Amino acid sequence: MQYSEVKIKIPTAQIEPASAIANMVVPYGIYIEDYSDIEELAPQIAHVDLIEQELLERDREHAIIHVYISPEENPLEAISYISRQLDTEQIPYTIEREQVDEQDWANNWKKYYFPTKVGDRLVVCPSWEQYQPKPDEVVLTMDPGMAFGTGTHDTTRLCMQLLERYITPAATLLDIGTGSGILAVAALLLGAQQAVGVDIDEVAVRVAKENAAANQVTGRVTFLAGDLTEKVHGQFSVITANIVADVIIRLIPSLAQFLAPDGVFIASGIIDTRETEVLAALEQAGYQLEQRRESGGWVALSARRA
Repeated sequence: MQYSEVKIKIPTAQIEPASAIANMVVPYGIYIEDYSDIEELAPQIAHVDLIEQELLERDREHAIIHVYISPEENPLEAISYISRQLDTEQIPYTIEREQVDEQDWANNWKKYYFPTKVGDRLVVCPSWEQYQPKPDEVVLTMDPGMAFGTGTHDTTRLCMQLLERYITPAATLLDIGTGSGILAVAALLLGAQQAVGVDIDEVAVRVAKENAAANQVTGRVTFLAGDLTEKVHGQFSVITANIVADVIIRLIPSLAQFLAPDGVFIASGIIDTRETEVLAALEQAGYQLEQRRESGGWVALSARRA
């Protein structure tokens, strides 16, 4: 199966707004090449002292956002939308497009993905890497495949940090827009009883099931393909939504039927300029803010029904 790969080259200073625009097109499948701080970060992430000369020679002034469009979608529509939004934000860019096999894309991730500690306890590690956990660390094996969510993006990392605070042995989780299933799997590894993940993209659901199997939690998680909560039943002590502000705002009024009494809602994927809108929607629906975390221009919020 061939996907359309759209490569958007932008100045590194514009990564955050440009990636937010790209995520609006396909929130399940982008990755970013950014070599601006390779010398500082490589030893921390990959645990190496020497960096290949080829990496050192990469362009440090520009980043490349890779967007993948599924075969049933029209890539020209995505390119048109991205171009309009970048023009509106006055972000300089160039765009290239080519075809790529699904397997080639999945393997491309391996060049940019290493063991990463994302919170106080959680460490995300690809299956092709070896990692010796320290006491109290929880290792989550995660191969991103064709789905968004590897733990390295600010939005996912913020969600996982909040999960460390709220997951208890009695917890049950609903993850809306589950992507790679990383939040559902993380919750189970942290000790939750059960989890349900839902995503509109069937490829994401397939990858999420594979990631659950890799972490030996298959018997405690269910992944569903559908829009938001249309196929979900029951109530949950924790609901996560790492999506985008518009979808979170649309979701909030329907949360009450799925959130258990005294349950907590964790929302991420919120670019900082949209935070006030999400907070207003939460307040209107009767929720009280408990925690706020911010990183790289993104915000994650946790709230309970007042």
